[in-house]
Amino acid sequence: MKTSHIPVYTTIILAFCTFLAVAGCSDDQPVLPGVEPEVINNTDTFEFQVSSVVNYTGVWRYDWTTTGTIVDVDQSCAITGGTVTLRILDSDGTEVYSRDLTEGGSYTTEAGVTGQWRLEVALVEGSGTLNFRTEKNQ
Repeated sequence: MKTSHIPVYTTIILAFCTFLAVAGCSDDQPVLPGVEPEVINNTDTFEFQVSSVVNYTGVWRYDWTTTGTIVDVDQSCAITGGTVTLRILDSDGTEVYSRDLTEGGSYTTEAGVTGQWRLEVALVEGSGTLNFRTEKNQ
């Protein structure tokens, strides 16, 4: 009786390819080392918080649906280093808001087109606690 043996490297390659195929099916945002964002993404309300990030460079992108044309933004972060910026694009891709998250307070976006908006949080060697909320105004 003849037995068939699959070489070890073939098994490893097949397992790795299977892992990549399964991992590629997720709609989740990538998890950054040591960072656990808390996100609430509901129509007309979006909340984002990261308890602690240290010297990170990267961008988080979220699609968010709003039935309004103007959005209120509340920022309350404790940035201890680097640059952290929030940018908001309306459903046409037009930038309606861009502000450094070190600037705490309440702000309003420019008028935009309702629908699926994009929120981008960009960090350049950013450190600290991040917290903001967006909510439909009009």
